[in-house]
Amino acid sequence: MTRISARFNQLQEKRQKAFIAYIMAGDPCYETSLEILNGLPDAGVDIIELGIPFTDPIADGPTIQMAGQRALANGQNVAKTLEMVRLFRTNHPKTPLIIMGYYNPIFNCGVNKFLNDAKRVGVDGLIVVDLPPEEDQELCIPTNKMGLNFIRLATPTTDNHRLPKVLQNTSGFVYFVSITGITGAKAPDPKQVGVDVARIKSATALPVCVGFGVKNPETARAIGNIADGVVVGSSIVKLIEDNKSVKEIHNFVNDLAHAVHSV
Repeated sequence: MTRISARFNQLQEKRQKAFIAYIMAGDPCYETSLEILNGLPDAGVDIIELGIPFTDPIADGPTIQMAGQRALANGQNVAKTLEMVRLFRTNHPKTPLIIMGYYNPIFNCGVNKFLNDAKRVGVDGLIVVDLPPEEDQELCIPTNKMGLNFIRLATPTTDNHRLPKVLQNTSGFVYFVSITGITGAKAPDPKQVGVDVARIKSATALPVCVGFGVKNPETARAIGNIADGVVVGSSIVKLIEDNKSVKEIHNFVNDLAHAVHSV
């Protein structure tokens, strides 16, 4: 059992939903990013997504794109991101942490080396948005064999014919993209999200978590009533872009976590 599965089991016992927060590694700088990362568990985050910056983030909207550009300009790379995870693990041995990003940086590192390094420093799973199920042999299956979870994305256009293919090697949880388009775009429609989540849950025993477009505690609470977990990224990253203090960022995250946990 991975830390991700254990966390969902714990939340289920408490009848709570998971709050998942995303930040970009190295944004606005390595030191501040690490400080934000280290404070997320105490701010109520159940599972952390840590982004690896990439030059061509096709699934990300302007906010996360610019975060990646700032991080790259500061010299952030795969090795520094994994070092952040290692440092995080020294004080947070139980909080699940997922690396989210694109295949190119992992491929350039070498899949076996990356997975071994990720396992060694305490990564629990991967979300790699540009590898379809047809390419599972590239990274998904090796990740699962390493004992890490490979979390797959389903979208509003993932119909019942496509869904079994998407789910076949997915582990940890299913990430449902609540809108068509990029991160940080329009707000999701909870009614339609509820229909899609129910359809996915009828096809898998895995938890289904919803992200993209969740901008505030009110929306987080509404989505939490529907799904097993809520993912927020762009709204948190926007505070970093706006040079808010680490305390202000953690307070906002805590408000989101409280909204999700209160349903």
